[in-house]
Amino acid sequence: MNVHSAVDSPVLTGTTLRRLAFANRFSVAPMTRISATAEGVPTERMVRYYERFAKGGFSLLTTEGIYTDKAYAQTYRGQPGLTDPEQAEGWKTAVGAVHAAGGRIFAQLMHGGALAQGNRFRSDTVGPSSLQPRGQQMVSYHGEGLYAVPREMDEVDIAEAISGFAQAARLAIDVAGFDGIEIHGANGYLLDQFFTDYTNRRQDRWGGDIGKRLNLSLAVLEAVRGAVGNAVPVGIRLSQGKVNDLKHKWTEGEEGAAVVFKAVAESSADFVHLTEFEAWQPAFSDDGKSLVALARQHAPDLFVIANGGLHELTRAEQVLEAGADMIALGRGALTNPDWPRIAAEKREARPLQLEMLAPISDIKDTELRY
Repeated sequence: MNVHSAVDSPVLTGTTLRRLAFANRFSVAPMTRISATAEGVPTERMVRYYERFAKGGFSLLTTEGIYTDKAYAQTYRGQPGLTDPEQAEGWKTAVGAVHAAGGRIFAQLMHGGALAQGNRFRSDTVGPSSLQPRGQQMVSYHGEGLYAVPREMDEVDIAEAISGFAQAARLAIDVAGFDGIEIHGANGYLLDQFFTDYTNRRQDRWGGDIGKRLNLSLAVLEAVRGAVGNAVPVGIRLSQGKVNDLKHKWTEGEEGAAVVFKAVAESSADFVHLTEFEAWQPAFSDDGKSLVALARQHAPDLFVIANGGLHELTRAEQVLEAGADMIALGRGALTNPDWPRIAAEKREARPLQLEMLAPISDIKDTELRY
């Protein structure tokens, strides 16, 4: 990456979200690293992993997906949770380390639904409809073979899932001390399963057109806001692609995107975090707008975080120009946990090296030495 244009880069300017002030527009995207204990408690290795991003100058970190209940939420073996005081105290240590290094950190709350492949609490899975997920379980997260056919959730299941998000959010803020909450509504997990046309065949209030399929995500947003109050930012991550269907597009196109972003803007959400393979590309037709630009158009007052191939400064600047408020780096941050300092000092970044994600995507000793 050439960073010789970094001197006046808008990515290095400050911004604010609700009451939080950020020194720059760089954040770390959520990345599943399955390095918690078997009981879902964050480890010292995880504390060091998150701390180094804050030391490297990232103004905001978003955690890997954290499971929200001791029923159907856990997705992967080694995934951390926020379901009891022990897990929350483990996160408190990580949050404290990030704060001491000058960073802010949001908890990403996640329910795996039909994509669960390592849940220690249940041997079966649930989803919006009893349809087998596409693709195969993720080998790098200890998966093997096809996904199980989920049981269709009833109203009791749905209420329990919503309650799990709210209770986990309360632990995240009141005990662990996180600075905000991101609800994982993306990448094929439970909320995205309800949102997606081909995984949600329901005829009740949780199914139907694209606006109605968003209802569960909106209900979780409201429950979380009710649990944590108005003092901290709450938002949601949305995507088109999924871990088991990378090239999926919203079939309703730009018209559907307008419905979605207007609905999120009318909710109590403070931000939306959009992840695409390449965030600057047209979301639907070859000559159309990017998902970031559509969000800015239809939700002009919403804080927008953009993720997807933005580890080159010119691309990051392009997406800011299109309407993003903050850039989230995934792969680029793994190899360059000090990416903001590299950009500010006009140094050359390390080339992307993703060996740490194989054969299992847990945190490696080699990356902690960066």
